[in-house]
This record gives sequence, C-alpha cells and structure tokens, in this order.
Amino acid sequence: MKVYTKTGDRGTSSLFNGERRDKTDVVFEALGAVDELSSCIGVANEFCQAAKNGLEELLFEIQCCLIDVGSNIATPRQASADAPYKLEKTAFDPEHVARLESWIDQLDAQLPPLTNFILPSGGLAATHLHQCRSVARRAERSVVPLARVNEVDEAVAQYLNRVSDFFFVAARYAAKKEGKVERVYIAKRVVERTL
Repeated sequence: MKVYTKTGDRGTSSLFNGERRDKTDVVFEALGAVDELSSCIGVANEFCQAAKNGLEELLFEIQCCLIDVGSNIATPRQASADAPYKLEKTAFDPEHVARLESWIDQLDAQLPPLTNFILPSGGLAATHLHQCRSVARRAERSVVPLARVNEVDEAVAQYLNRVSDFFFVAARYAAKKEGKVERVYIAKRVVERTL
C-alpha cells in the first residue's frame, strides 16, 4: 500500500466513520494539534532519555494515549451514531485522566512550592517539556468546540486539560533532577538603554 492515496488532493479528508470533510474542519484542526503535541513529546523524550530523569516511560504512555485521543476525535460521536461498534472501539477511558492526576501528584510532591511565575527554562529536557505544555493547551483549545457539542468523549477534553498540567510539573521535575535553575518572572520597568 502506498503512503499517498491522492484522495485528499481536492482539500477533503476522511474520518474513521467514513465521512469526508474539508481539511479546514474543526475535527482536522484538533487532530493536527494532537499530532503536533505527540511530535513535541517525541523531542522532549529524547532529552529526557539523555538526562536519565525517569520520565521516559510516562511520556511514551502519553503518546500512546494521544493516538486514542485522535481516534476519538476522528469518530465524531453524534455523526457516528449509526456505527455503534466504531463508537465503542474509539471510546476514551476516563481512567487515563485519573492516571495523569496520580503522576502529577507524585511528581509535585517532590518539588519545592511555587512562589513565582516560572519561565520555560531549567535545561533542555525541562524547556522542551514546557513546549509540550504550550502545545497541549492549544490542542485542548481546538477540542473545546467539539466537546461543547458532544462530538468527543468528555474524558478527551479532560485529558488534554490535565496533560498540560502534567507537562508543567514534569518540566519542573526535570529541572530539579538535573540540578538546573528555573528562571522566574521578574517585573521589569521600561528604561532607556544604549548598547
């Protein structure tokens, strides 16, 4: 089977339920954001492996869950009502959300309390985990319109909300494990400077 099918050359693509939609549809916007998040996690995971910070398997599991998130998004719940087997096959288990919360609590318990806003910093692993957090927020924003009209399982929106929290805590944890300094926000006055 060839990688290219040419079926999308006219600006449409097919969902798991067989429906064709314009590539600018909100479903494909959400799928693209989730795919981008997984790619960012792949980069972050390379730095986590090099740092030996212990986050590698958690990140791998999140990437696998994001495939399930994508399957759920690609099977709009209302539009797929006549294909219950596809709805069942792509249902997203709320247990994934609880698992993330457990990881967040475990990592956060090992961190000093926050006293300032943290800037993306703290080494390569931490900085890339912060980037994952930002992309996760965008993925969440792209799924909200679908969640509001019940086209994705509620747990999908919850997972994307929680995964960004995970990346924030994971970034702080990675910085601490490597002994790197997290840069904090400092309010700056605008002053005339000469170079």
